Amino acid sequence: MSTLIFTAHPDGDSLTHDAARRLGDLLGEQALEIAHLAQEGFDPRFTLEDRQLYRGTGHPTPSVRSEQERIDAATDVVLIFPVHWWSMPALLKGWIDRVFIAGWAFEDEDGRIRPRLRHLTMHLIPLAGTTEASFARHGYRTSFSTQIEHGIVGFCGMLPGVTAFIHDSESTDADATRASLLAATGLVADAILGGPSGRAEQEELASADPA
Repeated sequence: MSTLIFTAHPDGDSLTHDAARRLGDLLGEQALEIAHLAQEGFDPRFTLEDRQLYRGTGHPTPSVRSEQERIDAATDVVLIFPVHWWSMPALLKGWIDRVFIAGWAFEDEDGRIRPRLRHLTMHLIPLAGTTEASFARHGYRTSFSTQIEHGIVGFCGMLPGVTAFIHDSESTDADATRASLLAATGLVADAILGGPSGRAEQEELASADPA
């Protein structure tokens, strides 16, 4: 069992990267890799070459194949990202557009879709600047689920893991934000490890970092 953690944020000091570090600490040896797409310079632009590949000609570029190969080595994938316009950032969406393609993520057999990523479990840690109540009131949570949990995770046959929002991520209440981060990363770690991820680890992190 191994976990691949992806982030999509240009700031290495962001709450997004902090969440990735804390999850990696909780998972320990189960954390195969933490991949920061922005810092690695992944190009999310869907090019003519990608279009030709979509139409059944050509081969995946080395950068796309490299992404597929490291996902193939994992049993669990975690996406950690800020919510932009009630969905994922362009970088992460472009990564999915270019990497999760027919022939690898799914097959189109005479108009019938056959998912190919049933061996993977996908977990999500979205960081939203608004409150959970706001998400519920405006239907954003339903929209998010339709677009991402059903439209991407389910379409490719991945097992739905934990979706743990960190809401009100831009709050000036540092203690509340930190508590939300610890809760979200703890839920995902528990799901991956098959049980309590270790309250001691979370308590140690809490006592080590001043508010």
